[in-house]
Amino acid sequence: MTDSVSPTPGDHPSPSPTPDFTPAQRARGRALRRAQLPWALGGRLVGLALTLVLGLTPAGAGLVSAVGGWFGGSWAAQVLGGAAALVLLGQLAQLPFGAGARSVRARFGLVTQGWAGWAVDALRGLVLTLTLVLPVTLGLYTLIGRSPDRWWLPAAGAAALLTAVLSFLYPLLVEPVFNRFTPMAPGPQREALLGLAARDGVRVRDVLVADASRRTTALNAYVSGLGATRRIVAYDTLLSTADPREVELVVAHELGHVKHRDVLTGTVLGAVGAAVVVVLLGLVSGRDALLSAAGAADVADPRSMALLAACAAVLGALSGPVQCAVSRRVETRADRHALELTGDAEQFVAMQRRLALTNVSDVDPPRVLELLFATHPSATRRIAAARAWQAGRTGTPDAPPGGPSGTSNRPETVV
Repeated sequence: MTDSVSPTPGDHPSPSPTPDFTPAQRARGRALRRAQLPWALGGRLVGLALTLVLGLTPAGAGLVSAVGGWFGGSWAAQVLGGAAALVLLGQLAQLPFGAGARSVRARFGLVTQGWAGWAVDALRGLVLTLTLVLPVTLGLYTLIGRSPDRWWLPAAGAAALLTAVLSFLYPLLVEPVFNRFTPMAPGPQREALLGLAARDGVRVRDVLVADASRRTTALNAYVSGLGATRRIVAYDTLLSTADPREVELVVAHELGHVKHRDVLTGTVLGAVGAAVVVVLLGLVSGRDALLSAAGAADVADPRSMALLAACAAVLGALSGPVQCAVSRRVETRADRHALELTGDAEQFVAMQRRLALTNVSDVDPPRVLELLFATHPSATRRIAAARAWQAGRTGTPDAPPGGPSGTSNRPETVV
């Protein structure tokens, strides 16, 4: 990550022995994590189990045939009806777990949206999923029908291209479905954020405010889009809760992703990953034993659809920890960038504390959970890394600033 011999965020130093969070604050984050974990893991396991049962037994083939028969029994009816049925069944299986996780977060004060709004969001997500999945599935089976032995070659290229296009269009077409975005009003905060981007050499189109408060009390900001669509987006909850300097630190971290081309790199890696998955599907799904177990005559048979979905789900589950590890390294580098851009380790620590406390994060989760599921380093690791960076600059001991709790002496809102 760096040629310097001084400690950096990439070194993942151990948390400081001086606590930045009180026992009560740590216990609250642990309680939320423990309460959410059964719902999160249960949803993943049930979703994977359902996909495997449908894909590795004749049940999936029977479902595709039955739904296709309801709409006339044609090839197109089987493809489109089967794809819609698999998506709907998967969404229905996830609903109880999503509702359970939402209930937990509501108990901890993180939810501001009612059940009706939650249901509308779920419906919107379903419509978006069907809008994408149905034409993609129809195109896939068209390719398979035309080239049963080498379909995965053009399909891999199409998957890579689609991933890149969706990455570009996501902030324009998908984000507005779930949030309303308004330009930040002219003033010192907007000028500070635009100035921060200009100083960093990052060209942004605008600074927008997302109305996140109608769903959550959680804090966040991000830089969205590529090229002409790039904009800084801040949650209204962040702007109303955090100090202006803390907002700048959050945005500086997000600018680090742009500066290091993380969005572009992620898009390229996502496109390559999508292509690799399609190639692996082509190699695996054509095996006679799997087709026989799935009740499909061959891959071109629409009844093989559940088998393809099952294979893709297994590949996704296996790659999950690797993706999380890459994400943690990327986030660590963005933290380092924020520190170098602002030179303000103390405010960085204050910002991390505010984010952790307001979002009710488990600031020091079990390492195995962090390795398997975490896309960001824990708050204590990020704070320790910031202090190590500061110590490397100044040559001073790696000790928390402020009072005995490791916090700044200035007043701070704790949610």
